[in-house]
Amino acid sequence: MTATAPLLPDRRPSIYDRWSARAAGDPRLARRWAWLSPALVTLLAGILRLWNLGHPHAFVFDETYYAKDAWTQWVLGYAATWGDGANEEFLAGSTDTFTTTGSFVVHPPLGKFFIGLGMALFGADSSFGWRIAGAIIGTATVLLLYVIAKAMTGSVPFATVASLLMAIDGLAIVLSRVALLDVFLTFFILLAFWFVLLDRRTHLPRIAALIAERWGDGAIPAWGPVRWNRPWLIAAGAAAGAATAVKWSGLYVIAGLGIYLVVTDALERRRAGVRIWPADAAFRQGAATFVLFVPVALVVYLSSWIGWLTTAGGYDRQAADLVPASGFWSWVPTALQSLWLYHRAIYDFHVGLASEHGYASPAWQWPLLLRPTSMYYNATPQGQADCVAANGCVENIYSMPNPLIWYAAVAAVLYLVYRFVRTRDWRFALILTGVGVTYMPWLLYPERTMFQFYTIAILPFMLLALTFALRDIAGASRSDRHRRTTGQRVVMVFLLVAVGLSAFWYPILTGTEVPYVFWQAHNWMQTWI
Repeated sequence: MTATAPLLPDRRPSIYDRWSARAAGDPRLARRWAWLSPALVTLLAGILRLWNLGHPHAFVFDETYYAKDAWTQWVLGYAATWGDGANEEFLAGSTDTFTTTGSFVVHPPLGKFFIGLGMALFGADSSFGWRIAGAIIGTATVLLLYVIAKAMTGSVPFATVASLLMAIDGLAIVLSRVALLDVFLTFFILLAFWFVLLDRRTHLPRIAALIAERWGDGAIPAWGPVRWNRPWLIAAGAAAGAATAVKWSGLYVIAGLGIYLVVTDALERRRAGVRIWPADAAFRQGAATFVLFVPVALVVYLSSWIGWLTTAGGYDRQAADLVPASGFWSWVPTALQSLWLYHRAIYDFHVGLASEHGYASPAWQWPLLLRPTSMYYNATPQGQADCVAANGCVENIYSMPNPLIWYAAVAAVLYLVYRFVRTRDWRFALILTGVGVTYMPWLLYPERTMFQFYTIAILPFMLLALTFALRDIAGASRSDRHRRTTGQRVVMVFLLVAVGLSAFWYPILTGTEVPYVFWQAHNWMQTWI
């Protein structure tokens, strides 16, 4: 019997599939695309973050603390207090009116070191100077996300999607354009995950190879090898220590990654046939992992306090000199004893922080995006300055995520949980670990004053989840052409709408003067703006 021809001709491959086939057949084109794509996305991210960065020449939200603390830390080695009227004097160019009395600051020094470096390079009285470090690190975070997404997906286009979403997202843009600490925290957290990813590439295959070499005669080993040669794990510890040296929430990253490392090692030993694999991973390799990972994080963290430790004027710097420890801890230098007492005071502050704030948003609200943070607002009546709008003009800096990207990413995280339960894919486990260590701890302190913009640290992992979801929507290579064409069109429409929304929100993110009615058009929920 002869086969009958189909009633309809086979659908032509999509533009993306035709381009992919062309790139696969032309190594030079593939190489060019592999570096040009991240370069263009990073350039876009830099433009969005650097454009008119010095506006407004005012302290935006908590810049009033971080800029001044960063400058005294840069000059004195520790954060110092300022007199009355310091804000006005500082903005007017008088940046030397600080005292030598230590100021009680509640975050470690590393993030303020970067802010201070920008001020030293461009002038302490320059709003561009105290924001430039965040803009550079925020742009670097976009490139770092591309590298991680490329390693996880093996796809230049979808790595580009992940980094593009980060480049244009409003929350990522705003936190890169203000002198707060969260963008530095986000970068170092993501860097720690990147190093863990690199460690996984070498460690797990080496474990399996060593077991096969040593017990290739068919015997079932009780114990596996203990590996110490893991430079990427040391680098991950350093990055996690740097995150903690920006904000203490980096401690949850150290704990979460430590658990992830032990669990993945245990599963690899089980696959390789080790009989006592739980104890082998937890107590033998786990001990080695701890030594390689945690002490370097501690060293990096303590190093960030060098200025405070080597000077005499920092807040509570002399506390232990008055009442030094006795007994077992008496051998500890009094400088470190004072630092411990200072840390206890910082901990008490954070735990007891429950002040009222109009833009406070508890962690349970964050997925719903109920109360983003307005960081700067200035209204100009019609006829004043350059405002010609009938209802006046507004300048606003609003840490608003792109709504489409945000809600899609929240849904994608839930989808990734489902996919992980079904597939046990290690990539999903690593992404969900990132979401867990950057979000779940905040749920433990419901009474604490929190803000939606803290989610900048969660955002890269949410975007990785969204990237995998979009890849599934686009269709697997084995899917028929109709399925792939339809899926790819859905993804393209999603991206175009996301870009359009980002353009619509951009003036409200950057303090650009707009008519009041345009600003009001962004108030989609009663709790927004």
